[in-house]
Amino acid sequence: MSKTIKDLTAGTAGGIAQVLVGQPFDIVKVRMQTSAKGTYAGMLDCAGRILKQEGPLAFYKGTLTPLLGIGVCVSIQFGALEHTKRYFARQNLVSGRGGPDGLTLSAGQLMAAGVFAGLANSVVSGPVEHIRIRLQTQSATKPVYAGPFDAIKKISSSHGIAGIFKGQVATLWREASGYGVYFMAYELLVQREMKKKGIRRDQISPVNAVLYGAAAGYALWAIIYPIDMIKSRMQTDGFSAADGQKYKSTLDCIRTVWRTEGVNAFTRGLTPTLIRSPFANGATFLGFEMAARLLNSW
Repeated sequence: MSKTIKDLTAGTAGGIAQVLVGQPFDIVKVRMQTSAKGTYAGMLDCAGRILKQEGPLAFYKGTLTPLLGIGVCVSIQFGALEHTKRYFARQNLVSGRGGPDGLTLSAGQLMAAGVFAGLANSVVSGPVEHIRIRLQTQSATKPVYAGPFDAIKKISSSHGIAGIFKGQVATLWREASGYGVYFMAYELLVQREMKKKGIRRDQISPVNAVLYGAAAGYALWAIIYPIDMIKSRMQTDGFSAADGQKYKSTLDCIRTVWRTEGVNAFTRGLTPTLIRSPFANGATFLGFEMAARLLNSW
């Protein structure tokens, strides 16, 4: 099995783990991000209303899309990341940097690899998250879409490919900046332990993989949360003036939110995200590392 296929397969395992662990927190985050100011008293109020009004299964509303899509997204992320890391390792060997095998990458190289991984991933993550958010925020009593495939069909038939990719500008900014920091943080922690203990990557304990993933997740959200909020607003906005469009562009969305709701709007829904982050991101890297070890043993 080629290295690329192994990377993609291990990334898929990480993506599935991320969705299963993080989805209940994500729906609370999205509801809080996209609701009018004062709709919810806080995270617990939002979660309590979802549970009371829509039932426990509502926390996994729209899960099919991310389960399929995020699996592909994380697969692309790790595939692009590992490919770029190998490229930099070859460059290091030529220049005599990065240790005897060139595998000790600099922070700048890891950041660049993460940015590339984020941009590659955004082609899929933008549409996937758009459909997921539409399903998460639609009325429980009068839903517009019967499911993810119905949503794709209706949006594409009415608004074309641009409708499916609504919010893509914010997605590109989020993925490039966020995943640059995300993968740099994780890989630097991994390199530090390998150097300190004189061990191989596959000898790092699963517990530490989870802890490093959790730390990387916090670094990610510290950078991208305001961008993510704008992305959510754009992806729940109307497609035209006829169906209640509020924002003409990403920049207009930023200006409008700032002017009408103030700076606090850019961090609304942050609490469930911070609670979700260590579990979802720890599970992502644990899934990737364990699957990679299994695949490499074949």
